[in-house]
Amino acid sequence: MKKLLMLAGFLLASLAALPAADLKLAAVFGDHLVLQRDKPVPVWGWADPGEKITVEFAGQAKTATADAAGKWMVKLGPLAASAEPRPLTVQSEKPGRKIELSDVLVGEVWLGSGQSNMAMGVSRAKDFEAEKAAANLPLLRMFREESASSPAPQPEAKGKWAVCSPETVGAFSATLYFFGRELHRELKVPVGLINSSVGGTPIESWIAAEAQASSPELKAATEAAAKAEAAFDEAAAKANYEKALARWKEQAAKAKAAGQPAPRKPLDPLATRARKGGGGGLFNGKIAPLIPYAIRGVVWYQGEANSQPGKGPFYQYQLPLLVNDWRARWGEELPFAWVQLPNFARPGEGWMLVREAMLKTLRLPRTGMAITVDIGDAKDIHPKNKQDVGKRLALWALGEVYGQKVASTSGPLPAGHEARGSEMVVSFKHADGGLQAKGGELKGFAVAGEDRQWKPATARIEGNQVIVASPDVKKPIALRYAWEPDPQCNLFNGAGLPASPFRTDDWPETPAATGK
Repeated sequence: MKKLLMLAGFLLASLAALPAADLKLAAVFGDHLVLQRDKPVPVWGWADPGEKITVEFAGQAKTATADAAGKWMVKLGPLAASAEPRPLTVQSEKPGRKIELSDVLVGEVWLGSGQSNMAMGVSRAKDFEAEKAAANLPLLRMFREESASSPAPQPEAKGKWAVCSPETVGAFSATLYFFGRELHRELKVPVGLINSSVGGTPIESWIAAEAQASSPELKAATEAAAKAEAAFDEAAAKANYEKALARWKEQAAKAKAAGQPAPRKPLDPLATRARKGGGGGLFNGKIAPLIPYAIRGVVWYQGEANSQPGKGPFYQYQLPLLVNDWRARWGEELPFAWVQLPNFARPGEGWMLVREAMLKTLRLPRTGMAITVDIGDAKDIHPKNKQDVGKRLALWALGEVYGQKVASTSGPLPAGHEARGSEMVVSFKHADGGLQAKGGELKGFAVAGEDRQWKPATARIEGNQVIVASPDVKKPIALRYAWEPDPQCNLFNGAGLPASPFRTDDWPETPAATGK
């Protein structure tokens, strides 16, 4: 008995000697952060199991006890917008354990995600030098999430908040920056932007694996992708890449000697695979750690990687799944907007199918879309005009989310159609200020009859309708507008916003003849 008591005492002394876990805040909470106004604000981190933690900010003090895993969370009550830099303190019941954040503001917070056109910095946008000089905006901040993909949901993010200035703005996501700048100008409150994006990534990397597995439309594709992932031969891929790289180096040297541009460098399949992370990998690594940070809404710019052969048809299921799943995980119907793919000379049908899927997903409540078919670059998949992209997203947010009066929240969208003898008639919503043909006669329309042969069509505007006909189609039954990757089209509303590409049929997705 005496020996047992001695052993118990030894074990207790040993446990007491174990180092305490660090008192820690989740990485998204740091100096210069912006908290969301007018809704409960979760604040969380880690400590010793059972340790009591008190968070103080703006006159509020909330206490929580760390669970068995050491995680704790409090919820601050709704906060009023404030440009006053204030401290946020995290205090343990144990002496000497305290964290104090400085320069904390309260305003509007938006999450931006997607691939390279969301990741693209202001330094690569048009007129960078002028934008840089005008970027002294200390109430506009951005958190850049820097984690990698992961096979399982991660508890912690990686990154820090940056205050907007001429020195920092170049690294800000251009789409998010120009969007946030418009909100800041119009709402007159601080704006926080969270950039969690990775170039070259498909949407399936950003949707939780279990959500994809539960989708009847995506189940087969998800299972096929999982099998391909399991069968991936790293050694063979590495060997093939090294051979391709050696050939490229030889060809590049010859091109340089001949004064010619070097051929495109082969992609490293291992690096590409690691970046994309497979089904749900980027959700696990770069979105899950941010939940449930209080945000107003989400801006999405992605789709290029899903326009490849065989991928386009699935986007109509993937995008609404992503929206619904993220909303469910945040526990609220977050406003959600995306950028429709711009004009770009990519062959194949996938580009149009992704655009169409984006148009269809507007059926979900509290969603919006910036139409960019007029401001892309036929030769560059990364168009430099992100200013107008941001402004169009902001028009939607200001009008639909914040209830402000704006010229229009969207370009014209099809609202119905019918065949009338030799003509097709299509009605539009968001025809604010009237429908207009920018730069001359309407272009971009095509019609087809029972033979499904597309012919260029003439079109005229009557109120909020467009009347379309072709002398080569006596009885049209279907209509398409701007149904090409890089279409010639010019239907706008009075606010200067372009109409979305669309079609009224569901036939095989071949480009319509528009007289280009």
